Amino acid sequence: MRNATRWLVTLCACASGLSEAQAGEVSVAVAANFAAPMRQIVAAFEQDTGHKASLALGSTGRFYAQIKSGAPYSVLLAADDTTPTRLENEGFAVTRTRFTYAIGKLVLWSKQAGLVDDKGEVLRTNKFDRLALADPRLAPYGAAAIETLKRLGLQETLKPKFVQGENIAQAYQFVATGNAALGFISLSQVYAEGRLTQGSVWRVPESFYPPIRQDAILLREARNSEAAKSLLQYLRSDKARAIIRSYGYEF
Repeated sequence: MRNATRWLVTLCACASGLSEAQAGEVSVAVAANFAAPMRQIVAAFEQDTGHKASLALGSTGRFYAQIKSGAPYSVLLAADDTTPTRLENEGFAVTRTRFTYAIGKLVLWSKQAGLVDDKGEVLRTNKFDRLALADPRLAPYGAAAIETLKRLGLQETLKPKFVQGENIAQAYQFVATGNAALGFISLSQVYAEGRLTQGSVWRVPESFYPPIRQDAILLREARNSEAAKSLLQYLRSDKARAIIRSYGYEF
């Protein structure tokens, strides 16, 4: 019995060592709008697989430039579908690994309750000083904001009020800190578990801007990384998709 116990302990130790040896680490470039759900997904991913994931948050346009310059990311979670396609076509990403992990929603938000009405008419008033948005040259949500203002015929009128952040997280911070009364941001930044978490919001009609299809892709330097492939597979799991839906995204 003692020998059998010793053998069992040894076997468990070997299995544990094998598991640790097989576990890997993946570096993920994540569009800023997806920060909150991705942190939650990574925690579950690490617990379920043993792999580790490190996140870099920023604008999709900035990540594109960094990846082309040799930044050592394994996976890109973009805020659009065009950037991953470009990287694939240019040889910086692995073909046939791209898929849409979420479809984002644009909102107009204020941290002040009652300031934003459900039709966005506040944009036609003088009840606000500054309007925050992400840089449309770098961030798809910023481009969607400009398309919305064009649709409303307000782009030139409101341009003097613009406060631009490099990414959607900075646009959110302008409003959250009171440096702007209003801001165009991602629904996911103020929505969780099926409800608005703070302030007042106008959900911009989806017909006002092109669909924000957010694609993930495996990058060239990680083409042989099992951890990176595992993360991409995990993003399509029921557990990950339940988290994504809870932040207001669709598929």
